[in-house]
Amino acid sequence: MTERKCREFRRMYNGAVQQGGVAVLLRFCQWLGSTPWSVALHESIWVYPIVESLHVLTLCFFLRLAVIIDLRLLGVTMTKTPASEVVGRLAPLTIAGFVVMVTSGSLLFYAIPVKTYLNIFFRFKVIFLVLACANIAAFQLTTSRRMGERDLDPVPPFGATLAGGLSLFLWAGIVVAGRMIAYNWFDKPS
Repeated sequence: MTERKCREFRRMYNGAVQQGGVAVLLRFCQWLGSTPWSVALHESIWVYPIVESLHVLTLCFFLRLAVIIDLRLLGVTMTKTPASEVVGRLAPLTIAGFVVMVTSGSLLFYAIPVKTYLNIFFRFKVIFLVLACANIAAFQLTTSRRMGERDLDPVPPFGATLAGGLSLFLWAGIVVAGRMIAYNWFDKPS
């Protein structure tokens, strides 16, 4: 980043701080959208569609694995296989899919930061994503540690059922909100 860009960003940041937190984020997005890499990514004939396609494909890959894990936690599928085994085998692939999905999603945001930030559906998607990550963290810190004790119980523990059901709900919300980003009826006409 050039010294001039740094000064410009600091000037915008200082002016935005006086207007409140939302203005800080909007000013940051305006600055981000004016960077050469952001403009190049957005205007690229090939790179932007490839990143978008990668995002959708890894979303499908990730969701398939997450749904299998969640349905097992709910006791709906693969009930003869220990839940800890299902989670243990699928977790590394799920994490890899999540990392690629979030990276490609971040690049999509980077390409069009202002329009994306102002989109109400993007904000819902981010809220659902934060809640989904909190759900995973809560599951890992609590129920997951004791899963081996009740692996083959006919009725899954309440914590596993709650985590699986909440995960399905949140990921459905993420997918719907993500899809709706392209159809924002609240944009003002130019």
